[in-house]
Amino acid sequence: MISADDLIALVRNYNPKTNADRIFSAYEFGGEMHEGQVRHSGEPYFSHPVAVAAILTEQRLDDATIITALLHDTIEDTKANYAQVADLFGDEVAKLVDGVTKLTNLQLTSLETKQAENFRKLFMAMSKDLRVILVKLADRLHNMRTIKAMRPEKQVIKARETMDIFAPLAGRMGMQWMREELEDLAFRVLNPEGRQSIIRRFIMLQRETGDVIHRITGDMRHELERAGIEAEVFGRAKKPYSIWRKMQEKDQGFSRLSDIYGFRIITGSEEDCYRTLGAIHQRWRAVPGRFKDYISQPKSNGYRSIHTTVSGRDGKRVEVQIRTRQMHDVAETGVAAHWSYRDGVRSENPFAVDPAKWIANLTEQFDSEEDHEDFLEAVKLEMYSDQVFCFTPKGDVVKLPRGATPIDFAYAIHTRIGHACVGAKVDGIRVPLWTRLKNGQSVDIITAEGQTPQVSWLEIAVTGKARTAIRRALREVDRERFIKLGHELARSAFEHVGRKVTDKVLDTAARHLRFKDRGELLARLGSAELTGHELVQSVYPDLAPDEGDAISPRRAVIGLEPGQSFERATCCQPLPGERILGITYRGKGVVVHAIDCERLSEFEEQPERWVDLHWHSGTHPAVYGAGLDLTIGNDAGVLGRICTLIGEKKANISNLEFLDRKPDFYRLMISVEIRDLEQLHSLMLMLEAESDVASVERYREKARKRVEAG
Repeated sequence: MISADDLIALVRNYNPKTNADRIFSAYEFGGEMHEGQVRHSGEPYFSHPVAVAAILTEQRLDDATIITALLHDTIEDTKANYAQVADLFGDEVAKLVDGVTKLTNLQLTSLETKQAENFRKLFMAMSKDLRVILVKLADRLHNMRTIKAMRPEKQVIKARETMDIFAPLAGRMGMQWMREELEDLAFRVLNPEGRQSIIRRFIMLQRETGDVIHRITGDMRHELERAGIEAEVFGRAKKPYSIWRKMQEKDQGFSRLSDIYGFRIITGSEEDCYRTLGAIHQRWRAVPGRFKDYISQPKSNGYRSIHTTVSGRDGKRVEVQIRTRQMHDVAETGVAAHWSYRDGVRSENPFAVDPAKWIANLTEQFDSEEDHEDFLEAVKLEMYSDQVFCFTPKGDVVKLPRGATPIDFAYAIHTRIGHACVGAKVDGIRVPLWTRLKNGQSVDIITAEGQTPQVSWLEIAVTGKARTAIRRALREVDRERFIKLGHELARSAFEHVGRKVTDKVLDTAARHLRFKDRGELLARLGSAELTGHELVQSVYPDLAPDEGDAISPRRAVIGLEPGQSFERATCCQPLPGERILGITYRGKGVVVHAIDCERLSEFEEQPERWVDLHWHSGTHPAVYGAGLDLTIGNDAGVLGRICTLIGEKKANISNLEFLDRKPDFYRLMISVEIRDLEQLHSLMLMLEAESDVASVERYREKARKRVEAG
């Protein structure tokens, strides 16, 4: 445990004028209050508040925040009370400690409506004093660093809460280093096998290529010296979770990822940032579409930097961030830069954001939300997203979260534009409505009189504003249809656990889930805002579906008309667990597609043929075909081992076709029969971890040129 003198020394490093006596008194008081308490690891409990305070010194925070860290558990876990803390250390510290205590008691991961109320309280605490959140984030970081001492089931709960709430919150506040560490610590608990497979790949890559970071750093320093630019250059490999997320987003294996190394260049002035960019682009080829200028277009948390990706040695892509020292300070501490000290005085950083204004901008759009669930979803989606900047045809800038679509863009302009949207042009080219927008694109929304929001838009929209507006419109226009579909979903869900749906059961569920009546309950179920599993659990909390009772493939899809048949589309081969839509064909029934299937663009102008569908929420048999595009090493026994691994995952190989043969590798397509999307992901992860597998992708057909006649 860090001693009081060592902690004070850490503060003095950036604030020589610190009140050492006050910090020492807080250290003594906290140690006395926690006397006799121990952590799960067996260490004295007070070692935790001291470690939290030490983390906050890395952000050069003021004395009040450091003292709050030392005392943050005293009101909750010891005999100390608010009045005592206020009397000894002042009202400012007492209010901060009380704020952290209240945050600790919030159930942010609850599935009930109370979660939304608690998020409102979180925002209230943030708006009063953002330092409360800074202490809470440091508290969570230290708990995650020492999580191995907790029970396994408790580790999973804490890790999931960290991944869903605290890591994105740190990122949104501009503390990217903390976000990355929190994500990676949670990833270690939630998916240790996936994390280890990435680490093993890194080790293999280093053996093959040597110290890439050292070589590229040297090359960059040489180019900057030639250009007469004074700058610091740092390089690092990205965190395992960051790489894992890229693999999931791009649907690529490790071997096909390019920008797994990141480099940071710290310059003396803003002018040198752009000179550095020129020097880098003169030496290495820039990757199109991977340039972002956050200096001229700063993020809302004050973040400024130039991002570019270039092709480095051996054609490997590397990401480069270029910024000044002051920009770097804000990039490291985010909104906390407002309180940072340097040489005993508050840092006069022109890029630091006023926390009050930041919170006001963040919460402004949520003030009008009346519905708790709408508020909660809007907060989560808007708060925990990176931003992209797109332009209207007139040149106005529209800020959207990463992953936003033309639907989100339309609603960002005006709800009326969103409701009437029938298509979009991005940079002058007509694109499907589910296209993910990128920085700098110009978006032109095409509208039509008489158009109304479609239920499929809920799967496409990303922003809380768009999803809330769509749901409200759908409730008004399609309430009866949703109630009908909801009743069918409810009947199926209860039948699966051997129960019948009655009005009394639905009334009980509506009351428990806080809906005004069973009509609203069924409408929410039909519009996918409530799942069949949640409905059953609200009435029969101890009733779990029998895992051995597999759902018949004939009734695997819900939402069809009586007697209507269906078949899975061969182009995308949708699996249980995926979001799906149906396209009607005369004489053929309904063909089921995955929501992101490229073929759906062929039917964009035929909405009357679209059918809202859902997979049954129960257990499915392993009869659903999926294709795997594998590239493997051409060595003895490799193919046999791959087939054995697939069998061990309880997947049946139905076909195997060689697509390409080379002296050193084979490319083949393996058709497997599996239960659902989760089993497919598990299978691909296991294959990806194999050293003889160069790449593994899910096979899907591309969209055709012509539209089939219905």
